[in-house]
Amino acid sequence: MVITMEKMKENEFLQLVLGALRKNLTGQAEIKAVKPVRDPRLRADYLLRIAIQGKEIRYYAEIKANVTKADKLLAMMRKGEFDYPLLLVTKYINTQLADELKQNGTEFIDTAGNAFINQPPLYIFVKGNKPDIVKTPPPKRTFKPAGLRVIYAFLCNPGLENKTYREIAAEADVALGTVDWIMKELKGLGFLLDMGKRGQRLIQRENLLQRWVTAYPEQLRPKLTLGRFRGEYDWWRQKTLDPLKAQWGGEVAAAKLTQYLQPQIITIYTTPQQLDQLLIENRLKRDQTGDVEILKRFWKQAEIWKYEDLIHPILIYADLLATGNERNIETANMIYDQHIIQLIRED
Repeated sequence: MVITMEKMKENEFLQLVLGALRKNLTGQAEIKAVKPVRDPRLRADYLLRIAIQGKEIRYYAEIKANVTKADKLLAMMRKGEFDYPLLLVTKYINTQLADELKQNGTEFIDTAGNAFINQPPLYIFVKGNKPDIVKTPPPKRTFKPAGLRVIYAFLCNPGLENKTYREIAAEADVALGTVDWIMKELKGLGFLLDMGKRGQRLIQRENLLQRWVTAYPEQLRPKLTLGRFRGEYDWWRQKTLDPLKAQWGGEVAAAKLTQYLQPQIITIYTTPQQLDQLLIENRLKRDQTGDVEILKRFWKQAEIWKYEDLIHPILIYADLLATGNERNIETANMIYDQHIIQLIRED
């Protein structure tokens, strides 16, 4: 049987996964209730209750069609947000990912019956079952490179969605025709609200940010690589960049912003036109195993920049999550709380 997420409603998909879970439950365990989470402050989809031996186990369940590396990191990062454990509900978890999720304590269930449940007295770990759901619809163009550029511009520049398409295209550095279909898709996905004469409004910004952070390291970031390099020891510590030419990203930007991190990888965003001069000024040599990564800047840099020679906190946040390093994830949390949440909070 071939089923896609587009062919079923979210609740139907959830029931399919729960049906697979029931096959793994002992005779004493029973799924008591599943209900949608209505609290907008919680980034979870359903509250799940399981009864066993006179005890009730509650989960906040988050539905993911597919679990990516970024989803795994976000699940690790967000476990402390909830009063109850977070449960990933997804289509299929392969054997390797099952082991990784178990190792970092992330609980999950899928349609094939693979599961990790660790809430004593209930313990389940099943891996290796093959999925019935085998076809995945292609991702929306919105979360491919051009769309990610536009979303980034919207998140960093509140109100940009009400500018002309030509102005949006210039800010995001995309073709004018691209803006038209992205705006239509954002409306269809529920992220852009048409208010008639009052213009348009970007909504569900927190959800949109998390979708962007998930897609960025897989869809856009790999296309930005200008090379790996190596310089003299600690050459970057006292170095200030001209933000119109280059900016610190990743761990260095996070360290300068929070004073909390010891960078292992030195990340710089610049333009191809500025690359050679940057290498000469800082005596950087090409080295495929070097600790300096230089990426192409994909946005239009403002002449006056609030964060001086650092990239925007949203991009720092995404860079940190993409590393998979626990201390980087902890630092990403700090940046989210101190610099990002006020940008995406709903009015």
